[in-house]
Amino acid sequence: MSSSQSSSSSSEALVASGLTPLYDVVCRVDVVLGTASMTVRDCLNLKCQTIIRLNEPAGDDMQVTVNGIAVATGEIVIVDTSTALRVTEILPPPSSEGHE
Repeated sequence: MSSSQSSSSSSEALVASGLTPLYDVVCRVDVVLGTASMTVRDCLNLKCQTIIRLNEPAGDDMQVTVNGIAVATGEIVIVDTSTALRVTEILPPPSSEGHE
C-alpha cells in the first residue's frame, strides 16, 4: 500500500470515528532533546557557555510529545535552512502499555 493510500485510509478511519470536528484543534508539540537533573545551586549558577550533561547518549532519537504525552521518537534533520524532525517511531498510546 502506498503512503497516499495509507494516509487516505487513516483519514477515512478518523472521519468514520467522528473526529472530523477536531481536525483544526491546535496542540502543543515539543521535541525533547534530553533530560538532566541538577541541584538548585547548579541552576542558580548557570551562565552563558555552561555545559549541561544530558542523560541520553549522543545520537539517540528525540522524544516527541503532544500536550505532554509522548507520541513518537525521531531524528533531527536539516531541511533547506530549517531544523526539522524525521519521525522514526510512533509510540503506543499510554493506555495500551502493558496490555500486549
